[in-house]
Amino acid sequence: QVQLVESGGGLVQPGGSLALSCAASGSIFRINTMGWYRQAPGKQREFIASINHVGSVSLADSVIGRFFMSRDNAKNTVTLQMRSLEPEDTAVYYCKYDDYRNDDVWGQGTQVTVSS
Repeated sequence: QVQLVESGGGLVQPGGSLALSCAASGSIFRINTMGWYRQAPGKQREFIASINHVGSVSLADSVIGRFFMSRDNAKNTVTLQMRSLEPEDTAVYYCKYDDYRNDDVWGQGTQVTVSS
């Protein structure tokens, strides 16, 4: 069983920056992909970014050039660096773990609010 704990959400002004972290623990398989998704009120959950076990990153078009994802395999932690935040980035951000053999695991979510 894998557990995910997200941290780093909060309130930030437009144009500001935030970093979200997701720490995985438990029965972690070396080959895995971890991702970030977000869900705004009244909208479906959407993909934001992912990074696989060798560090290849995929980003949603809406965040290219503003969001950056990295991972520390030794600590089983991924980080989402968010810059130039816009009010449209306001959402609950969820971390996901996928090891291609078991059901995906989701974190509890962390709120990001971009507002002046």
